[in-house]
Amino acid sequence: MLKALFLTMLTLALVKSQDTEETITYTQCTDGYEWDPVRQQCKDIDECDIVPDACKGGMKCVNHYGGYLCLPKTAQIIVNNEQPQQETPTSEGAGAAANAAATSASAGGMAASGMAASGVMPGGGFVASAAAVAGPEMQTSRNNFVIRRNPADPQRIPSNPSHRIQCATGYEQSEHNVCQDIDECTAGTHNCRADQVCINLRGSFACQCPPGYQKRGEQCVDIDECAIPPYCHQRCVNTPGSFYCQCSPGFQLAANNYTCVDINECDASNQCAQQCYNILGSFICQCNQGYELSSDRLNCEDIDECRTSSYLCQYQCVNEPGKFSCMCPQGYQVVRSRTCQDINECETTNECREDEMCWNYHGGFRCYPRNPCQDPYVLTSENRCVCPVANAVCRELPQSIVYKYMSIRSDRSVPSDIFQIQATTIYANTINTFRIKSGNENGEFYLRQTSPVSAMLVLVKSLSGPREYIVDLEMLTVNSIGTFRTSSVLRLTIIVGPFAF
Repeated sequence: MLKALFLTMLTLALVKSQDTEETITYTQCTDGYEWDPVRQQCKDIDECDIVPDACKGGMKCVNHYGGYLCLPKTAQIIVNNEQPQQETPTSEGAGAAANAAATSASAGGMAASGMAASGVMPGGGFVASAAAVAGPEMQTSRNNFVIRRNPADPQRIPSNPSHRIQCATGYEQSEHNVCQDIDECTAGTHNCRADQVCINLRGSFACQCPPGYQKRGEQCVDIDECAIPPYCHQRCVNTPGSFYCQCSPGFQLAANNYTCVDINECDASNQCAQQCYNILGSFICQCNQGYELSSDRLNCEDIDECRTSSYLCQYQCVNEPGKFSCMCPQGYQVVRSRTCQDINECETTNECREDEMCWNYHGGFRCYPRNPCQDPYVLTSENRCVCPVANAVCRELPQSIVYKYMSIRSDRSVPSDIFQIQATTIYANTINTFRIKSGNENGEFYLRQTSPVSAMLVLVKSLSGPREYIVDLEMLTVNSIGTFRTSSVLRLTIIVGPFAF
């Protein structure tokens, strides 16, 4: 009897002890959620943060409970100010929330209700559509595993490897007995083609074409960025998966690798020998005065101005680098850079003696005696010699001889009036005649009477110098009845210069 009573009390104690123990449930989260081991509940996955290029065509990604929405950038999002419920949404609640958000967003231009219904995200992701997961309290659900937790240590998770957790596809149990994502890209368990890039997602993976490629059928083909202007400012070069910009000669790429800016060749690498002028996309060379561009359009060659024209200098042209200069012969000096002017040595320096007079002519000078008179003539005034009447010899000679000097240039044009002779004393009832008495053996001169008391010496043949001519010009004076006759001579010394200037 006592033994039966003891067994009955022990059985009741065991039953009561079992009732005081607490059960916990590790439940797989639905698609679009992941298990938070700290809070011991499922939390939403932000697909907009982890999925590369989640929305195409310029759409913006908006995260939502258990999924995400792709809306136009101009769409307005109205947020409900009510406090969200703390418990994780159930499958019906998650689907309803996604559909409600999609319905609200459809006014902005796109609805996403079909996304929640299908449960598959483009590229291998997921949106919430399955059953919700309960919190840390024990519940009965499919794919759950029930263990018992010691009430004295409610946060401890059994580390007994015999306790297994059933994880969803794409997850595996970690050493801490939680479900963690399987990186199919690293593990090599993906089925992406060799020309695709594997991108790991939470619970799945996505196969995408590398940057610069686009999917066409089952293959990734190169995107010809050069066929979609305006990528480059000037020239575009397409490469597998990419492109690069080139500039025309005379330009270089800017820092943005798109724009072409002009190269200032005059500053960067001046190839011009003298002057460089930058122009858009190129440059031109110019030369200083006196030079001309060579055939390579870079260097400068001296211009031989003396060969281009024979009229640059009056006498002689001397070419110099980049210029020319004129020279004059001895006895001349350069004036106005090109003209030769006679130097009057009689006013500067000469070698004439004191009893000589200096006579300047074109290109030189000569010394003549101050007293040119020869016996029986005597000097009465400057350059005038008179033969005395008392001397019987003088009856057959000219009464007077006047010495004059003149200079003419070589090769002077003819005919040309060069000297005028005129009577200094005029007698009444007399007749004056003029003639060349001597010095015109070759007929270079002609004396033309211009009035009863004057005559003009005319050059009729061109003369070349240097040369000296002494011409006696005689004036005969007779009275009307022939009882008086006299003559006077003008001895003209003509010096022909060596040059025509």
